Amino acid sequence: MEENIFEQRTDLSGFSNAVSEIRQEIGRVIIGQKNMVDLLLIGLLCDGHILIEGVPGVAKTLTAKLMARIIDVDFSRIQFTPDLMPSDVVGTSVFNPRDGEFRFKSGPIFSNIVLIDEINRAPAKTQAALFEVMEERQVTVDGYTHVMQIPFIVLATQNPIEQEGTYRLPEAQLDRFLFKIEVNYPTLEEEIAILQGQQGKTQSEMLADVKKVLSPVDIQRYRHLVQSVIIEPKLLEFIARIVNETRNNPSLYLGASPRASLAILRAARANAAIKGRDFVTPEDIVEMAPHVLRHRIILTPEKEMEGITADDLIDNILKAIEIPR
Repeated sequence: MEENIFEQRTDLSGFSNAVSEIRQEIGRVIIGQKNMVDLLLIGLLCDGHILIEGVPGVAKTLTAKLMARIIDVDFSRIQFTPDLMPSDVVGTSVFNPRDGEFRFKSGPIFSNIVLIDEINRAPAKTQAALFEVMEERQVTVDGYTHVMQIPFIVLATQNPIEQEGTYRLPEAQLDRFLFKIEVNYPTLEEEIAILQGQQGKTQSEMLADVKKVLSPVDIQRYRHLVQSVIIEPKLLEFIARIVNETRNNPSLYLGASPRASLAILRAARANAAIKGRDFVTPEDIVEMAPHVLRHRIILTPEKEMEGITADDLIDNILKAIEIPR
């Protein structure tokens, strides 16, 4: 009886079928990494940019390519390097001698899904070129504003191990990422399956087998569906308490902004939807909070010296706040 009531409130059957099909298509190429795939899907539904951190070879770039492959949209890739200039990213005005005027030549950022490889290899000047486009979905060059097409999502990768020739991302830029996903090594069983499944196949051949599942119209429809997922007032207060605690915690030098509260809300709704529910539970919030907060908070130097991580601190905060029921 309860199931019938649930179905009458919001019909998620078509959405659930699309999610299953996306997972199936990605599973043709990627073994394991279910958490990363789900978070990328949530990011797409929330219209949020995602920072993917992991050691080389754990399929960060490949998974980003796959997400673009299953969606019928444009895709571009930018390899960040220390000598990359802002104009190499957003574009520049070029003089046309034929008509004696400057014409704007768009850069690779003008796409629907933009993969930025090793984002922490470019200096602050180039990082700053991303501030406007990531937040406002537009680029202003020589006084003219150029609006991005919908959808527009930046998927950025970085290597946490190699520090030589890298730059720390500005806090203002980190705050513009919905999630920071930490990608771990596969399990032994998953690695055996990778070896078995990819014998004699190139990456291009594997990607060619993947079919497109979503159109831009589908994405917009599913985003509206996710926004209709119900969240009770006591859960909104729970989100606010979590974020507020990061600002008052003595172990933190910098807490999270209101943008983090909104990000947890959007992500919790999308997480509920991909699990087939039209209502948010406290577990959705607890599950999404670490991915939203870990790149937005800065520990005090004393806690860093003790070996405490951002995830450890977020876990302590979540355990200290009473979960509403």
